[in-house]
Amino acid sequence: MNITLRAGERLYINGAVIRVDRKATIELLNDVTFLLENHVMQADQANTPLRQIYFAVQVMLMDPSATTAATTLSRRLIESALQAFVSPAIVAGLRTISGQIDRGRNFEALKALRALFAIEEKEMYPNGKPIETSEAA
Repeated sequence: MNITLRAGERLYINGAVIRVDRKATIELLNDVTFLLENHVMQADQANTPLRQIYFAVQVMLMDPSATTAATTLSRRLIESALQAFVSPAIVAGLRTISGQIDRGRNFEALKALRALFAIEEKEMYPNGKPIETSEAA
């Protein structure tokens, strides 16, 4: 598998962080766990149920030593989300994602979760996302 990175872009491979200083193509010659920087979610972005699941699965890819705890957390979050959501697309997606995690297909689980974010937003905010207000000093 070939991965092309732009200058300054990061790649997370088996828990290691690699950053290139110029455009580079990396060829992965064996089966590795990796995550591209543009798929990495910061903790403060995990502000919805599906994003929290995404963050837990992401931890499995970025820090293999935390896989057991992150797997347990992701299963709990999925069970909770299955009770909360009514959208058939989200419920079916969560069941698929649960199976992917059980089979160690975490990258596919992240991809499936990203595809559900827009549906989740529509279900959580049927009239559009709430306007954030800030207090004036």
